[in-house]
Amino acid sequence: MRNNLLLLGCCLVLGLLCSCKEDPQPKPRALLRLEYPRPAYRLMDAPCPFEFEYNQMAVAGLREGCDMVLDYRPMNGSVYLTYKPVEGNLRELLSDAQKLSYQHVVKADNIVEQPYVNEQERVYGMFYEVRGDAASQSQFYVTDSTRHFVTGSVYFYAKPNYDSILPAASYLQQDIRRIMETIRWK
Repeated sequence: MRNNLLLLGCCLVLGLLCSCKEDPQPKPRALLRLEYPRPAYRLMDAPCPFEFEYNQMAVAGLREGCDMVLDYRPMNGSVYLTYKPVEGNLRELLSDAQKLSYQHVVKADNIVEQPYVNEQERVYGMFYEVRGDAASQSQFYVTDSTRHFVTGSVYFYAKPNYDSILPAASYLQQDIRRIMETIRWK
């Protein structure tokens, strides 16, 4: 009996010595590091009164009239482009484009406006960067003020979670800027 108690005491002391490690700590939550290929651009020369450069990663589709969708399947998102002729309705078109951007103010943390002017090509517009859990993180409009008006916006096919979609949103933001900056009127 005495041997059993001695053996039990030794096991307890040995167990206490072996278990003197740091308390277990929960691991921090981690997000996947998403990397996308370097963009390669090509000219979109559809039967429309404008042309632009777009990322070859996107699958381009012409919709009704000169409305287009650039589908980024690996990112589960798309860039939507809409063309409208200016027929004495420039003020209304500008108002509608601005309203569309500010509809996201309810969910957005911030909306940054960046004017765009290319005097040489007669392209004038505004780029909107929407920060936060809004449905669209980037939007723009461009016009020549007399005949043409184009709007563009980025949408993802997922519930908006700014932290999760930030890598893809940043990538598409560069692409939508490239579209806006390379638009040429025919």
